[in-house]
Amino acid sequence: MLTIVIWAAGAALLLVNIILRTRILRLEARLRELSDPKEQLLYLRQQAANTNKVASIKALRKKYPELTLIDANKLWQQL
Repeated sequence: MLTIVIWAAGAALLLVNIILRTRILRLEARLRELSDPKEQLLYLRQQAANTNKVASIKALRKKYPELTLIDANKLWQQL
């Protein structure tokens, strides 16, 4: 009986985890849609004038946490 309860609790936690993960992924995708790449590029240009590449990308990702490192690097290459 205890085994069934443990299995049921584990299955419930797994379902909650899957539901929350999909919700987070949808919210992150929506956040990326709402952010303006031109604004990000302008901020990166301002940072690039003052610092080096790594520091500029770190500052960009700190201001826009929805950006991945790959996306931030692509923006840097557009400079």
